[in-house]
Amino acid sequence: MSLETGESPLSVVEEPLLPVRMLNEFAYCPRLAYLEWVQSEFADSADTVEGRFHHRRVDESPKRQPRTSTAKSGAERSDIQGDEDSVIHQRSVWLSSERLGITAKIDLVEGVGHAVAPVDYKRGKRPHVEKGAWEPERVQVCAQGLLLREQGYECDGGVLYFVGSRERVVVSFDSELIERTLELIAGMRQLAKGGAMPPPLVDSPKCPRCSLVRICLPDEIGWLRHHTDDEHAASTIRRLLPARHDALPLYVQQPGARVGKQGDCLRVMDHDEVLAEARLIEISHLVLFGAVQVSTQVVQELCRREIPISYLSSGGWFYGITTSLMHKNVELRRRQYAVASTPSACLGLAIRLVQAKIANCRTFLRRNHAAAPETVLQDLKRDHVHAAQAKSLEELLGIEGTAARRYFAEFKGMLKTDGGSDFDFDGRNRRPPKDPVNALLSLAYAMLAREWTVTLHAVGLDPYLGFYHQPHYGRPALALDVMEEFRPLIADSVVLTAINNGEVRSEDFIRRMGSVALTPDGRRRFIETYERRMSHEITHPVFGYQVSYRRILEVQARLLGRYLCGEIPEYPAFTTR
Repeated sequence: MSLETGESPLSVVEEPLLPVRMLNEFAYCPRLAYLEWVQSEFADSADTVEGRFHHRRVDESPKRQPRTSTAKSGAERSDIQGDEDSVIHQRSVWLSSERLGITAKIDLVEGVGHAVAPVDYKRGKRPHVEKGAWEPERVQVCAQGLLLREQGYECDGGVLYFVGSRERVVVSFDSELIERTLELIAGMRQLAKGGAMPPPLVDSPKCPRCSLVRICLPDEIGWLRHHTDDEHAASTIRRLLPARHDALPLYVQQPGARVGKQGDCLRVMDHDEVLAEARLIEISHLVLFGAVQVSTQVVQELCRREIPISYLSSGGWFYGITTSLMHKNVELRRRQYAVASTPSACLGLAIRLVQAKIANCRTFLRRNHAAAPETVLQDLKRDHVHAAQAKSLEELLGIEGTAARRYFAEFKGMLKTDGGSDFDFDGRNRRPPKDPVNALLSLAYAMLAREWTVTLHAVGLDPYLGFYHQPHYGRPALALDVMEEFRPLIADSVVLTAINNGEVRSEDFIRRMGSVALTPDGRRRFIETYERRMSHEITHPVFGYQVSYRRILEVQARLLGRYLCGEIPEYPAFTTR
């Protein structure tokens, strides 16, 4: 097809113009393009950061240059128009075409008069392939050339400049490349109109360096879509996502403290005393206990970096969070609302969550109890079976309550105390907790609920609409749903560790009018225990690789989203062996 004839298979479109860089992604991996363009997912990697660094020059705003006697500079003429002998050298040229339905910010346009060529900067070295560059890069620069033709320029080829090797590769815009580019434009626009998410690549060498691999989960989704109960097959899954997060939460609990910003660091101040400093790049979450103030500059910067701020009472009651704009993946929330309005779907998902919780409680008792009664273990096993047979959420709630009473009746047997009554435990109580053990359990559950609320926000789900816990004003029902299977594995484990290792002692509690709460120093040490647990790496029971609990929460949240969107047949509840 020749653009000079004015013919095109593409009609005038009303949808948002497609960025040309998305054609690169679509040619490279359709699923990656879908995640970035349709679901608005993005994550940085070393490659994306390096790419921005190499683009820093071409991304600068053009500066006016003095005129020469022979021609006007390209930087002076932002419309890149000129006479027959005008030399064009214009950076950051933004062009669009309603007819083609695409838009692009061209790194550099160079040429003479009406004969020009787009130059696209690439961060790496020139690949040694037949045509000098991979198809996605050639398609991208070709689309830029089509935009220049739309402006009336002669554009028969473009240039790919590889920064890593400082080499230029000339790309000829032949009929084959133009047809392929138009085909990809049409395919990407069709996908954006409501097509299903493309399946993940299978054992592709492209995945390990992809910045969205922890969002895409290609190997995990591929295996779950064809689940065969073959444990060996699951154990061969590559761990493409990092085992743990590089950044960690920053907790501030000093009454009257102020959190301010200085450069790229957060400073915690108490009057004129600096209590702590932390670099923004090392912070994943700011958690404030009680009467702690935070400056507007800090709020704005954390919103810009998509770092949430959580607010808790001095006793650990979770009030809410401040986040950046809501996740753009509205389609995921539409699927969540649709499933939540279907009673049978809610019951099916709730059963899996409750069964996982009961199974994990039973495993936790077997591992930590000095002599767990066999009758209790058998009763919990029967509760697990009965949960699968529940006919309603109300019946399931009764089964879960019965299993919880059996579990907490034996909780004291997991506490390794010296026989005193400092940590005596006689069943679960709350609002307010009446003994130290219940105070620790309540705080641990509040922290886990906060962790899940933030994680669900980050992946695009609504944490306030659940499937098992019914919505109530101010209660993160979905966070309470998905934390069920992790209560014994994370929260209860942290409580046992803190007590049995002497990290929290009797003098760390305040007792007033029948209620018990931690002192600030005791809470600090308990938070340290909690963070160690969240960073602890375990072998994933389904996928077989080593990963931290904090990363597991993110993986489970994304798998829940894939289940809601129909990409996998079942939500894989998390149970340890």
